Parts: sequence; structure tokens; C-alpha cells
Amino acid sequence: MGSLTRWVVVLVKLPSEPSRHRVAVWRELRRVGALSLGHGVWAAPDVAVFAAGIARALELTEKAGGQAISLQASGASAADAARFEAMFTAAREEEWSEFVADCGKYEAELDKEIRNAKFTLAELEEEEQSLERLRRWHRDIKARDVFGAPTAAGATQRLQHCAQRFTDYTERVFSALHAPDPSAGSAL
Repeated sequence: MGSLTRWVVVLVKLPSEPSRHRVAVWRELRRVGALSLGHGVWAAPDVAVFAAGIARALELTEKAGGQAISLQASGASAADAARFEAMFTAAREEEWSEFVADCGKYEAELDKEIRNAKFTLAELEEEEQSLERLRRWHRDIKARDVFGAPTAAGATQRLQHCAQRFTDYTERVFSALHAPDPSAGSAL
């Protein structure tokens, strides 16, 4: 995208009380992946993936009795545009790093369940929900990563590895559930 990138810059001013309104707007802009540039100033690339979240933040601001201004901008020079793009990509890198760390936690949880031979349908369902949460998170970061952060490919591979580990765990659960019960004895 480079120097041709257009940005939406949002200036938000909210009453100091109640603070829940500021928090709601802040959370919405963070959730969508907007970059905080300072107190009440946010920016995101002017692409469709950010539009609904920015519109929602503007709506929340108005409902709270605040003021919001949305501007279109671009870098004054190619160097400015590149720096802004780098700042945005650095924010995505932080998200990818956190995602990869959570993948590690997921795999450690699977290791623990295998070590403890906890092969139940309830545990399988819990691990499946955790994997689905990782998939949603990956999808959301990938949508926001419009400039292609360097660690995105590694994060995708890590998610694929988590899915493979889940498949292995699933097979272990069904093997355990279908194994003969040694305590049942013979029915002669």
C-alpha cells in the first residue's frame, strides 16, 4: 500500500464522567485495530475492514454526549507514510506475538491433558472451544494486518500446528472411549 495509503484519523472528545463511555469507545477502537496516536486521536487504514468499528466508535461517542471528527489523511511525504505504516505494522506484530504465546499455552494444556490421560468428551469439547477461539482471533488479526507483518506467516503455521495437535488429542479421546473397560470383567 505504501505512500498511496489513505488513513482515517478519528479525533474523539468525551466528558470525563462517567468513564464507562471513554472505556467503551477506547475498547471499540482497540478491538478494530486502530492505532492510538495520543489522547483521543486514533488512526486506521481507510479500508473496509475498519469501517464498521470506526463507525461504531463514532456512534458511541455521540450517544455519550461527546464529539468526534473523522478525517481522511495520508503521509505528507513517502517517509512519513512509511513511518506510519511501520507504526501500524508494529501494533500488528504485538498482536501476533500475543497470539503465538496463546498458541503455546494451548499446546501446553493439551500436553497436560495427555500426560494426565484426561480423555473425556467434556475435555475434548473444552479444547475444541479453545481452538475455535484461536481461529477467530487469527482471522481477526489477519483481517487487520493490511500491510503484512513479518511474523504473520509463522503465526499461521503455529495455528496449523495447534489444529494438528487437537486432531491427535481427538484421536486419543476416541481411542480411550472405545477401549474395552477392564473393570467390567467377562459377561459369561
